[in-house]
Amino acid sequence: MRVVVAEDLYLLRDGMVRLIEAYGHQVVATAGTGPETLDALRTWRPDVAVIDVRMPPNQTDEGLRAALTARRETPGLPVLILSQHVEQLYARELLADGSGGVGYLLKESVFDADQFIGALERVAGGGTAMDPAVIAALLGGGSPRRALERLTEREYGVLGLMAEGLSNRAIGERLFLSESAVGKYTTSMFGKLGLASDDDTNRRVLAVLAYLNNSGERKPG
Repeated sequence: MRVVVAEDLYLLRDGMVRLIEAYGHQVVATAGTGPETLDALRTWRPDVAVIDVRMPPNQTDEGLRAALTARRETPGLPVLILSQHVEQLYARELLADGSGGVGYLLKESVFDADQFIGALERVAGGGTAMDPAVIAALLGGGSPRRALERLTEREYGVLGLMAEGLSNRAIGERLFLSESAVGKYTTSMFGKLGLASDDDTNRRVLAVLAYLNNSGERKPG
């Protein structure tokens, strides 16, 4: 893989470069500021980028905003956010475009090299790598597992296809349902997940996050 590493702390940045290259991948560029990050993403269009959230010049959300801008310009550009902080608004926006290839890990939750490289390769392949703590923050601290247990088998099946990035129309074609029927299932599903008051885009994002965090652990009701 061709990788861009954006991290303002030299020792951490250099350590990630050495680790990534030890696993046989190529780091084509590094960045230490928000503007440098966006420039590197535009120039190299890498197979995947590892990006910190808070970077110079302001140490707020420059890295995450650079990732969002790059993905708007190049839809589906794979990005793995690696940070100490959960920026809820921009994290939702990052996940909301539905093009896949996104991840958000907290630095404190990365315990070994295989875990990190596995997440990086999964995102590069168009998949998702989400830290459970990030999902919990985006879900407002609730328990997605208990909420998912209230879904019927059909609602859970619709949610699974939604997690694959399918639209309501595509879900209907897959399950031999009308688009309006899928809409009714999703409305019911959002209500059971406690997402009824949010806008539709954020509701889909949060529902998928709940599913991803509990995939394989829940038996439909």
